[in-house]
Amino acid sequence: MDASSQPDIRTQALACRDAARQLAQLSSIAKTALLEAMAAALEADTDAILAANQRDLAAATQKGIGTAMLDRLALNRQRLAGIAAALREVAALPDPVGQVTRDAVRPNGIRVQKVRVPLGVIAMIYEARPNVTADAAALCIKAGNGVILRGGSEAIHSNTAIAAALRRALRQAGVAEAALTLVEDLRRETMLTLLQLNDLVDLAIPRGGEGLIRFVAEHARVPVIKHYKGVCHLYVDRAADLQRALGLLVDGKCSRPSACNSLETLLVHADIAADFLPLAAQALAGRGVQVRADARARAWLPDAQPASEEDYAAEYLDLIIAVRVVDDLGQALAHIQQYSSDHTEVIATEDAQAAERFVQSLRSAVVMVNASSRFSDGGELGLGAEIGISTTRLHAYGPMGLEALTVERFVVRGEGQTRA
Repeated sequence: MDASSQPDIRTQALACRDAARQLAQLSSIAKTALLEAMAAALEADTDAILAANQRDLAAATQKGIGTAMLDRLALNRQRLAGIAAALREVAALPDPVGQVTRDAVRPNGIRVQKVRVPLGVIAMIYEARPNVTADAAALCIKAGNGVILRGGSEAIHSNTAIAAALRRALRQAGVAEAALTLVEDLRRETMLTLLQLNDLVDLAIPRGGEGLIRFVAEHARVPVIKHYKGVCHLYVDRAADLQRALGLLVDGKCSRPSACNSLETLLVHADIAADFLPLAAQALAGRGVQVRADARARAWLPDAQPASEEDYAAEYLDLIIAVRVVDDLGQALAHIQQYSSDHTEVIATEDAQAAERFVQSLRSAVVMVNASSRFSDGGELGLGAEIGISTTRLHAYGPMGLEALTVERFVVRGEGQTRA
């Protein structure tokens, strides 16, 4: 659609706000049925959505877009079925709206409650992630919010096809389609205007590369939930089960290296380096992983390149990993505290005291003991789909699901009490 033929972004935001007010009045049963219908609409439009995605992939390939972004952009029948399944998972989750989180009677007889209510209108700013179109819509609608989706140009055909299916379900349920507004005017000035509509937009959530997230954070007048990058660490302790640790390494680095919860740095206790690193070298080499290591680690990693300070701070999103040998748990913690992006950290150990020290010493949004970093995901942590990951310590921290799209307000019930 030509940008000049679309309503301006403020008009779209006004319509979304009005639709959000309608959503906020829907019952839990009605919202669940709506999300079920949206999942079915996605499945019904599978062929059209995949055809649109092929157009996006062809254009992205022609532009020379990197493999990590291509992987995030690509859809197939299995991934699309997974998106529909995620919508149904969200539909089945308990509705947070109306949940009473505090209930007390004061000495003067007034009853004070804290109750979850929708945030209002959420603006999603994202890059080559067409699944976000469906995930964000499901989570926002289940929590009673309207959502304004501004995807990247590289996924415009995929996003449009997905949004068309979801909006059809809204229309058939008698809900204003503006509750899910897809911004098709992708000019930067339009996005800037959206980010400054602090009288209409209640929260902005950027998902994509560090450059996009910093741009949104620097230009927004609305609150922003963000995480700049995922520099995730695996520390293999002296008391680790080495085969278990090897499994965590391979899964964390190789199962989907373009994901922000993939491993970027491996730290190995010096006492077990001679046993573990040759195993790691063989496993990583067999999967095409390039290793960059410090001098101590290179004694057992002969094909590794020297690691620089930049390597330990890098989010590769590729089959590359930085490796370092550390003297003890304290040195591992110091390294993580220096280079962490506060996303996800993992320890492999059979020592309960070491595990507890690791958990208590780090402030990252997700800390894991003997589990893959790839579980740092809203769906895997029981949130259904996730709308984003926060490392900003505002009202949400870590993977964000339904509750993070509500706020708590006070509801006070009295019998005519006055303060005077």
